[in-house]
Amino acid sequence: MDPDGYAWWYLDGLSGDGRYGVSVIGFIGSVFSPYYSWTGRRDPLNHACINVALYGPKGRWAMTERGRGAVTQTPESFVVGPSALHWDGEKLVVHVDERSNPDLRRVRGRITLRPDAITDQEVLFHANHVWRPFAPSAQVEVELDQPDLSWSGHGYMDANFGTAALEADFRSWTWARFETARGAAIFYDVVPRRGAAGGLALSFDRAGRIEVMEAPPVARLPRNLWAVKRETRADPGYRPHRITPMLDAPFYSRTAIRTQIHGEVAEGVHEALDLDRFRNRFIQFMLAMRMPRALGTTRRFF
Repeated sequence: MDPDGYAWWYLDGLSGDGRYGVSVIGFIGSVFSPYYSWTGRRDPLNHACINVALYGPKGRWAMTERGRGAVTQTPESFVVGPSALHWDGEKLVVHVDERSNPDLRRVRGRITLRPDAITDQEVLFHANHVWRPFAPSAQVEVELDQPDLSWSGHGYMDANFGTAALEADFRSWTWARFETARGAAIFYDVVPRRGAAGGLALSFDRAGRIEVMEAPPVARLPRNLWAVKRETRADPGYRPHRITPMLDAPFYSRTAIRTQIHGEVAEGVHEALDLDRFRNRFIQFMLAMRMPRALGTTRRFF
């Protein structure tokens, strides 16, 4: 990977009853790592982690950065310390063995994502940034020993790749993915540092086929606890609303929401990212307190 680059693989899921949620992000050149930024973004592989978050009852949040000596990559696997993502040709299996921050509670077990289909789509948001929606529609299964937790529901998987810092090219963005009768609907609204704002409104069926659709109007959501601005898309007259709180940070929000898209009420995951705030030095210091960097190169997986 080029210096100053990054890659991340993201999956999420919501339980069928709406009580639980999960997200997993595997990072190389972690875009939110203050350590990567402080070193001048010279060695992406030396700043890797697998971020795991559980939402709802028995919630946990773990994000420990590790150096290149703790990282192993193959075409099918991405291993960072004691945790790993593994693709077996039909499903993505995440083996988790982490400690939550800052309370050091164990997060251990397995998360499985079974795509309805794998797409061949790529979107160039900027000359330096590519988004790849691998599995817009999927099923997710959570089977953890610590905490004792088991549930299933609908899920999603994508990836992002780039050759520059996000904050160098973007001011903010909002993203949302919703389960629909057809498969999934995805909205991306991006505000670049230079040029006009842009967006995407895409519909995927369960075979992975894509259609560009007319985006419903922008609709506001309440700001998060840190007053991060949040917007999504909704039919005129419908007020989207939160159904499950997920993550609130000074520059970022992730929430399970319900909206209406061309007459269909749909639920899914929404995020808002304020990269002007992220650039703030005090925010960077706060992140270092929340996101420890492990010493040593020990691998405890495989």
